[in-house]
Amino acid sequence: MITFEHVTRRYPAGISALTDVCFHVDPGEMVFVTGHSGAGKSTLLRLILMLEQATRGRVQVNGSDLSELSMRYASRHRRGIGMIFQDHKLLADKRVVDNVALPLLIAGMRYGDIRKRVRAALDKVGLLSRENAWPMTLSGGEQQRVGVARAIVGMPPVLLADEPTGNLDPSLSAELFGLFRQINQQGVTVLIASHDLGLIRRMGQRVLVLSEGHLADDIPALENAK
Repeated sequence: MITFEHVTRRYPAGISALTDVCFHVDPGEMVFVTGHSGAGKSTLLRLILMLEQATRGRVQVNGSDLSELSMRYASRHRRGIGMIFQDHKLLADKRVVDNVALPLLIAGMRYGDIRKRVRAALDKVGLLSRENAWPMTLSGGEQQRVGVARAIVGMPPVLLADEPTGNLDPSLSAELFGLFRQINQQGVTVLIASHDLGLIRRMGQRVLVLSEGHLADDIPALENAK
């Protein structure tokens, strides 16, 4: 599903964000990526999304070798990936329902199908009753759930999250990670970058540990994690 083969990402100034990183994530697996600030977590996710390209090595996602795709195919590639950000990235001038519908509108889906998909996604994250609310009237946890609904409304096989609990208190963070587990149990491959080591340990899933751009450890999931 996701494979990094000796991947290095070096920036023009000569700084390496990732160096010779190798790992494979199976379909339907849930994996956490952790490490200190600047360890390369966000760069790793950006490579999967084709927001950046590897300097050396190969990144494969959903059966495609990203090194063989030109950047003009990036938008098509991203349709198979749901992305959740720390700061929600919701449009303040659009109601919840319209924020969640945005990826489907861009994809050209029919309005009737969009309505069904959006309501199903909001119901899954427990916010169907707030579909007509404005983002600024929602709590931080609710806004992040809207971000999750928007990421899964297109039914992508892969879900990425970059520090999704960075602005949430411990209770809301645990709720959100529980939601990710539910989504994963429906067959979605989930990859989460997070520095919340305590919560990651309680989840009992596989953990990739980055240190100064290197893959320092690959800790397997506990047998009873699911």
